[in-house]
Amino acid sequence: MDWTRYRFRSLWALPAPPAAVFEALERVEDYPRWWRQVREVRRTDDTTGVIRIRSLLPYDMTFIAREMRRDPAAGVLEVTMTGDVDGWARWTLSAPGTGTLARYDQVVDVNKSLLRRFAVPGRPLFRTNHRLMMRAGRRGLSAYLEAV
Repeated sequence: MDWTRYRFRSLWALPAPPAAVFEALERVEDYPRWWRQVREVRRTDDTTGVIRIRSLLPYDMTFIAREMRRDPAAGVLEVTMTGDVDGWARWTLSAPGTGTLARYDQVVDVNKSLLRRFAVPGRPLFRTNHRLMMRAGRRGLSAYLEAV
């Protein structure tokens, strides 16, 4: 097992139609407005940006996100990431009833030396940290969507 590779999946039930959720998720530069763990997003061009995140644990992670797929009809947004983590992340939206189900999948290899050094003993804590960040993101986006 590669202790520095992570696979994550989160499901967010959101109180808005898929088109509104897609519109909010594709505006990455607005994430810090509703997702407090996304500390900074700096666009470098139309499809690329530098993102800095920090959750409960006292370390920042910075990576370059490059858009690989933006398909509003299919409800899919996908990026590759390089920097403190290398890999990819994908949002897939569906409308199983009222509102939207947003599925977030991510596969990354961690490059940040601190996280690599503590890969084995810290793994449960790092996974919990990610889960807390995703829970806060779901809450933030829900409130943002209800306000607009």
